Amino acid sequence: MSTTIGMVLFPKLTQLDLTGPYEVFARMPDTKVLLLAASLEPIETEKGLTILPNCTFADCPKIDVLFVPGGPGINPKLSDDDLLYFLRAKAIDAKYITSVCTGALLLARAGLLEGYKATTHWLSMDLLRQLGVEAVDARVVKDRNRITGGGVTAGIDFGLSIAAEMFGEEVANAIQLMMEYQPQPPLQSGHPSTATPETVAKVTAAAAPYQLERQKIIDGFAK
Repeated sequence: MSTTIGMVLFPKLTQLDLTGPYEVFARMPDTKVLLLAASLEPIETEKGLTILPNCTFADCPKIDVLFVPGGPGINPKLSDDDLLYFLRAKAIDAKYITSVCTGALLLARAGLLEGYKATTHWLSMDLLRQLGVEAVDARVVKDRNRITGGGVTAGIDFGLSIAAEMFGEEVANAIQLMMEYQPQPPLQSGHPSTATPETVAKVTAAAAPYQLERQKIIDGFAK
């Protein structure tokens, strides 16, 4: 029986949030991956890479896996009633409801993480909690049929977790080997717990404009 995965696109998403899992999904047996957007017009990602959707929200069939990436572009989408309705509608029949990075904020805003544990990018953990989710600092968090990945590169770990969940560890192992996914980072600053305070401060300051905007948007929901 074939599997259909729906990956949601929107302007200024973080491309690796999408393409990391996509690389795994596209290698899973008998699996069709839909790149979903409001129209078939090209989507420009956060850093300028353009991705072409292959299915509109209106034409989206029943999907087995609903996936939402993150990125600065989620800020306006937190108030996009059409997108939130689409997520809720597709979640009804989906076997798995998933995200990477700040895509979890969109799932939470749609009410799809209420009563579940989930993770997101370290900069947005408090915002996820503010949206009523039990936020867990981990690369991948699975709570029943909700599977969420942490920030950006965690999408590959997330994708392999989905492959193992749906097709078994042997399939996931083969995909990991073909991808030669054996992380050996040259530096140890991939998480606030291992980065220097100076690096954490620098990254936090650089992200402040869209984080503050996101905070104001989410504060507005609580009023």
